[in-house]
Amino acid sequence: MEEKNNAAMVGALMLVAGGIIGAGVALLFAPQSGKRTRRDIARYTKRVKHKAEEAVDDLADAVSELAETVSDKTAEIVDRGKDYASEKKKEILEAIEEGQAKLEKQKNKLAKLFG
Repeated sequence: MEEKNNAAMVGALMLVAGGIIGAGVALLFAPQSGKRTRRDIARYTKRVKHKAEEAVDDLADAVSELAETVSDKTAEIVDRGKDYASEKKKEILEAIEEGQAKLEKQKNKLAKLFG
């Protein structure tokens, strides 16, 4: 699911970048003075820079959230594994104690018979 979100974000960024490049090319070929064109390009460059910074920030936030989610899930799985291991350890100890009690009982029976 996260990969689809990341792919959609990359696709959206590519679309925005394509639009920006296309608009820049249109500005270069527009019939107006060089001074005005340079000013328009400078303004446009600032807007592009701002949008790119926003996109980078959004992507960084998304990656940070993904890393946090993975960390939380990993901790949850480790905790469940510890609980499971502890539970199984108790079961094994109980089985060993039960086996020891049965062995002791059989030992006592044999001691009475041969004793």
